[in-house]
Amino acid sequence: MKHFPFLGAVALTLGVAVTASAQNRTVVVTASNAAANQLLVYSTTGRLLQTMATGGAGGVSGNAGGIAHSHDWLAVVNYGSNDVSLFKRTDAGLEMKQIVPALAGPVSVAFGHGHLYILTGTEVESHQLWEFGASPSADGSAGLVHADGSAAQVGVLTTQLVISEKSNMIETVNLAADGAITGDANMVANIPANVNAPFGLATRGDDAYVTIAHANEISLVRDNAIVTITGSGTQMAPCWVTLDGPFLFSANSPSMSVSRYLVYGTKIIQLAAVVAKFNGAPTDIDYAGGVATVIDNNGTVSHISAFRVDGDGKFKLTGSATLPSANGAAVITPRD
Repeated sequence: MKHFPFLGAVALTLGVAVTASAQNRTVVVTASNAAANQLLVYSTTGRLLQTMATGGAGGVSGNAGGIAHSHDWLAVVNYGSNDVSLFKRTDAGLEMKQIVPALAGPVSVAFGHGHLYILTGTEVESHQLWEFGASPSADGSAGLVHADGSAAQVGVLTTQLVISEKSNMIETVNLAADGAITGDANMVANIPANVNAPFGLATRGDDAYVTIAHANEISLVRDNAIVTITGSGTQMAPCWVTLDGPFLFSANSPSMSVSRYLVYGTKIIQLAAVVAKFNGAPTDIDYAGGVATVIDNNGTVSHISAFRVDGDGKFKLTGSATLPSANGAAVITPRD
């Protein structure tokens, strides 16, 4: 593999997220979202393993994908300081390596095609990712269709990004062959007449599953168009989603629950209205390696919960913890 020089970003040594022994087990992470933002690492039994400063300020809400994880990299949004903290997993554990400037307050991040993608309230930008970190300068950017500050999440497709804006917009942005953003953002076709607040999304290949929360629907976006819409039944406002093989799990904020769907081809079929219940409204969900994690908030405190997910897509709670506030959720599995 060809390695490129590291252009101007300064590696930071603000602490180690987890000990080497913790690298041999699955952990779940969130961010405190406080003025002095922190990355919080928990065991799947709910034990706090480490707290680390991100070097930035929190303050974002109404978003998903505030934490993204891919291979050895972990990114955390710092909305209040207009930047993203980049952590890397090493033999000693996760280390805070870099602060990547954003064009404005970031709300969501994603990895793919050798890039870190940063979504702000009004635009999306791409930063090339190398062995030692990300370029501090964007190699591509695009303004959002509405660009009114309501952006919720960004996801990565085979040749595009897909983006949700809560002010009733689902859009895509093309990627160049090297993964950099190119061209303008464009509204997807067949957005339903009753569209009301697209929120979270999950991607796989050329497919994006996007929630339309206030319409109580989940949509499938493929080839720049919505091809399927499924109602959420008894559970209100599916907000955030994650994929597990044939299963799609939605976190339903006002119903304080998680639902399970079967997804294949153009089908989205609800199999179980409720697979988990919470004392607060879920604000993000993630899945990896047979473990799901959910963040919820009851207006006073937040909770992070971990679940073992079996082959039938059933949830079994393994642990939870209470914290003052939280934003973002990610499951980090052991190294192969």
